[in-house]
Amino acid sequence: MSASSSATHAVTQPFHLAFPVHDLDAARTFWGDVMGCSEGRSSDEWIDFNFYGHQIVAHLAPAPSRLAAENEVDGKHVPVPHFGVVLSMDAFHTLAERLKQRGVQFVIEPYIRFQGQVGEQATMFFYDPSHNAIEIKAFADFGQLFAK
Repeated sequence: MSASSSATHAVTQPFHLAFPVHDLDAARTFWGDVMGCSEGRSSDEWIDFNFYGHQIVAHLAPAPSRLAAENEVDGKHVPVPHFGVVLSMDAFHTLAERLKQRGVQFVIEPYIRFQGQVGEQATMFFYDPSHNAIEIKAFADFGQLFAK
C-alpha cells in the first residue's frame, strides 16, 4: 500500500497528539475529571490520556500561552489552532451536558453547523486550563465527514 493510499484507508487508527500545558495538576483535573479521559503513563513532565481511543499527551511547558488566531466559519469565530474528536451524536450531547454541568465556558456553545447543507454537523469549542482550544463535533451521517 502506498503512503497516499494508507492515509485514506477505511480503518481508523488512533492518533497521537502532544500539547503544552502550564500546570499538570490542572491538566489532570480537566482532562481526567471534567472530560472523563482515563490516564495512562505519566511523569513529572507529562501525562498520557485516552481521548476516545486516541493518545493525547499533556506536556509541561510553563512558557506564557500564545493567543489563538480566529477564522470565521458559519458566522462564528473559530479559534486556530485547535484539536478535537468526532463523536456520535449521542456521545456529543452527553459530553456537552457533562461540560455544562462542570461549568466549562464555551467559546462556541454546542449547536448544529451548516444545517441542511453538505457537511451538517454538531460542534462546540472550549479551552482547557492552559488555553488549548478544543473542538468536539459529531455528524448524524459519518459519510459527510469529508464531503465537499
